[in-house]
Amino acid sequence: MILNLEWLRTFKAIYEAGTLTGAAQALYISQPGVSLHLGSLEAYTGYKLFDRSARKMVPTERAKVLYNFILEPLGKLETAEQLFHRSSRTDRATISIGMCFETFQFTLEQHISQLPFNVIIKFGEYPEMQQDLDKGLLDLIITPQKGNQKNLEYQPFSSEKIVLISGGRTDTRNLEKLLKKGATDEARAWLKQQIWYSTAGDMENLKKFWKTNFGEHPDFKPNYIVPNICSIVRCLSDAEGFAIVPDFLCRSELENGKIKQVWEGSNPIGNTLYFGTRKKTMYAPEIGRIKQIFEQGPLA
Repeated sequence: MILNLEWLRTFKAIYEAGTLTGAAQALYISQPGVSLHLGSLEAYTGYKLFDRSARKMVPTERAKVLYNFILEPLGKLETAEQLFHRSSRTDRATISIGMCFETFQFTLEQHISQLPFNVIIKFGEYPEMQQDLDKGLLDLIITPQKGNQKNLEYQPFSSEKIVLISGGRTDTRNLEKLLKKGATDEARAWLKQQIWYSTAGDMENLKKFWKTNFGEHPDFKPNYIVPNICSIVRCLSDAEGFAIVPDFLCRSELENGKIKQVWEGSNPIGNTLYFGTRKKTMYAPEIGRIKQIFEQGPLA
């Protein structure tokens, strides 16, 4: 295990604040993130560093020794950090953002080069993003799912509709007739015999759409599993086959006829999209700029 400088910075903040909450506020990270750093440092040293009482974190003798040992060196490092930052030609903040690949490609990618600050983009599962946001590893997430972490807040800004699409060359006349006369069982059986596209990481849209409109989980395997939804749209353009996708990801292809929107479902479904942030952050101006891009972009 390698000693992490952030563990020592967090330890110093706890020692001086006397509480996990106070340390979290001083460092602009979550209380669980503070606890995680402290636990990692205690595991590294092999010693308990604080006695946890109802109102205060009481440093042990080992903690007092460690604090006195790191106080001056850590202060010098922080001073060097500030001096380096001020002397840097760019003098740019860095924020980390979590979202799905498709959302990045359709909204933020084209604006990256014009942003006056550094950006790190992370793709992953939404629950993992929420945990990373709470720990201070991310500063903003774009998500259709709200977590229950007390340190986080969610602001709705858009919505997406989940629809059945087909390639532009797909013959959908039989399906349209079945749906028009309400023959749901026959339509379901017909669809199960067709060519299907999906992604390995996002079967949820297909499962949710199928369960909502046909009353069961899909019991067939898609023919083609591709990296992301953008790949599905490209594969289906001027081709044959079906997929369940958010409508905003194929608007231009729908307009030029390369893709067809076949059915919204008898019970249309969609997702509300949220900005997820920590309640306290030192990057409010940068996060505000990113929010503005999304609110004025294709998801608006």
